[in-house]
Amino acid sequence: MRIDLHAHSTASDGTDSPAELVRAAAAAGLDVVALTDHDTVAGHAEALAALPPGLTLVTGTEFSCRLGGVSLHMLGYLFDPAEPVLARERELLRDDRVPRARRMVELLREGGVEIDFERVRELAGPDGSIGRPHIATAMVEAGVVATVSDAFTPEWIGDGGRAHTGKHELDAVEAVRRIHAAGGVAVFAHPFAASRGPIVTEADLAALAEAGLDGVEVDHLDHDPATRDRLRSLAKELDLLPTGSSDYHGARKTAALGDCTTDPAVYEALVARATGARPATTAADLPQGAEHPA
Repeated sequence: MRIDLHAHSTASDGTDSPAELVRAAAAAGLDVVALTDHDTVAGHAEALAALPPGLTLVTGTEFSCRLGGVSLHMLGYLFDPAEPVLARERELLRDDRVPRARRMVELLREGGVEIDFERVRELAGPDGSIGRPHIATAMVEAGVVATVSDAFTPEWIGDGGRAHTGKHELDAVEAVRRIHAAGGVAVFAHPFAASRGPIVTEADLAALAEAGLDGVEVDHLDHDPATRDRLRSLAKELDLLPTGSSDYHGARKTAALGDCTTDPAVYEALVARATGARPATTAADLPQGAEHPA
């Protein structure tokens, strides 16, 4: 089995619609793909309706979190989307993205960058979860930077950058607890991706494991071989499930579906821990509450 547990659609900052994403996953030879848009479940219904035969969809969300002053992402899989506490948290996380993006555009314009917030909103789409990649895409269009990645630097909108603005973030330990309370499993996304900005310490990872973290994303394109080895050793030491994922964003990033994958035994262990939802093979498997953006 080929299993990719981290992918984004136009429901957040990917360039493929949810339907296009699952068709691309099947074409790439995947058996299982997880749709994990930022702070939303809005793409799940469309993805399930278009699910090709033979492909299994794992529903999930990538939550914006913070631990010890470091911003991080927590992948929540197979939780009940109708569970009210986590649904409310997704709403808070998503709603804060608009004023944050508006302020970042203002800071860029004050620095002489001629981009327009309405264009950023247009890039996000009417139902998309607006984020920094949409601002970065507008910067590419304006000729300010050559690539989306070039915008994520201290000079521009990287963490701590001159046009960076903070946003509402869940405490990471609380995120693990809330994902579990909604019947889901929690996996720390790309924890040692130092190219993205400040990262947590090994002690922080141990604290999350103590709080009930289920797994850690080990095989990721932002982890070099030495980092993957280090993380794999830590995962074994802390009894965390080691996953692998492409973190696919369509044309917005260079990663292709299936560039990194999860071992089938690890996948089965994650699924066995979930009580909020099950992996889906047809639209009839859509969890109650997932048919509306949340």
